[in-house]
Amino acid sequence: MSTHTQTHTRDPADEMLPPRSLAIYGLQHVLVMAASPITAVFLVSRALNFDEALTVALISATFLVCGFGTLLQSFGPRGFGARLPFIMVPGGAPIFIFMAIAVQTDVQTAVGAVIMTALFYFAALPVFRRLIVFFPPIVVGTMLLLVSVKLVKIFGGTITGKPGTEGYADPVKIALAGATILLTILCARFLSGTLQRLAVMLGLVGGTLIALTIGEAQITGLFTGPVIAVPQLLPYGMPKFDIFASLPLIIFSIISMAEATGQTLATAEIAGRSGNAQNIVPATIRGDAITSLIGGLFGTSLIITSGENIGIVRATNVKSRFVTAAAGVILILIAIFAPVSRLASALPGPVVGGTAVIVFAIIGVIGIDMLRRVDLRDHGNMYTLAAALTMGLLPTLIPDLYSQFPKWSQMILGNGLAMGTITAAVVNALFVHVGRADRPGEPEAITVEAEASK
Repeated sequence: MSTHTQTHTRDPADEMLPPRSLAIYGLQHVLVMAASPITAVFLVSRALNFDEALTVALISATFLVCGFGTLLQSFGPRGFGARLPFIMVPGGAPIFIFMAIAVQTDVQTAVGAVIMTALFYFAALPVFRRLIVFFPPIVVGTMLLLVSVKLVKIFGGTITGKPGTEGYADPVKIALAGATILLTILCARFLSGTLQRLAVMLGLVGGTLIALTIGEAQITGLFTGPVIAVPQLLPYGMPKFDIFASLPLIIFSIISMAEATGQTLATAEIAGRSGNAQNIVPATIRGDAITSLIGGLFGTSLIITSGENIGIVRATNVKSRFVTAAAGVILILIAIFAPVSRLASALPGPVVGGTAVIVFAIIGVIGIDMLRRVDLRDHGNMYTLAAALTMGLLPTLIPDLYSQFPKWSQMILGNGLAMGTITAAVVNALFVHVGRADRPGEPEAITVEAEASK
């Protein structure tokens, strides 16, 4: 085993930027990611008929927990957090599972499910960390491609609106999203230095100004209601713990750990983080677990790392974890200062959607770049990718594909990202690890080469 030579080269992820740059780049990260917590809260509030006061309190709590989790992932104390440029957000699938549990039982049981799932992360992690070897580039690249498709589809809905509603696919809204994307591209092309790195935020701000000019956005009532928001512990009362009602969320956590693996390895590579993957990935998952546990105490669903991080880091080329730490502080300030939460929630949907889809499409580009390094003429790699895309894209493109299957199975089969990732890992293992131990030329799992998450 070779010994590492001592160098004074600092990983890009550890670069400390000037305070002004930290604040500006951190704000950019927050603006790009803010749609996730706001959308998550509104979905839950509408589904469970929360009043306005509880909704505002839940927005505040969600921003607070996201900020705490972002700081945790950025600094990684004692192995809780990967020390990577991660911003934490409410998971998309967990939100719908949380709502389903709450509707079928009550919201206190849904909160209990979040708390039990967070504890399950810790129990399952020692076993899961041994499976990281089954996530070579062919699996991670496929997962990133499916993440991109899923996120573009979800946030494309913020541009068009919901089918069957008034104003669905309004050409003005679509043009507004297109203008936001165009401004982002023009800023990335013609600006340089710091301004070029701010292309995503400048595109979003420019799109918002256009929306205000043509009457497609209204920023009013920012100071109606309380100025300071204080998130409340256990806002629904004491949680209830029902293992059977919680099973869907607990099962999802296994899928979440697989997703976190791919996201961590991809972000570590982009951000130039060196270290042992078997240390970095568990640190991410531990950060997800403790953040979700705290989130449950404040009434949220699972708060986890997300594929959005990969897109924003690549799009902005801002790799420093201290930038996301600054973003974590901004999220906490947003949580406390209620008018800022109202301002964030007032951003026009088409503008947010336009910003999101260009950033999230970049995740697909990263996945393609990773797959480009794999020999797809190899028999096993070809079938691994084909099988994963089949199982991943079918439920994404045909949402009712499994509608006649039992409800418990729809949660997994209908999740294209989960099915694609699981299929890629299983089929790759079938070709590489089953009876082919001496097979030459196989891609190895992604590793990074020095200490990381201590």
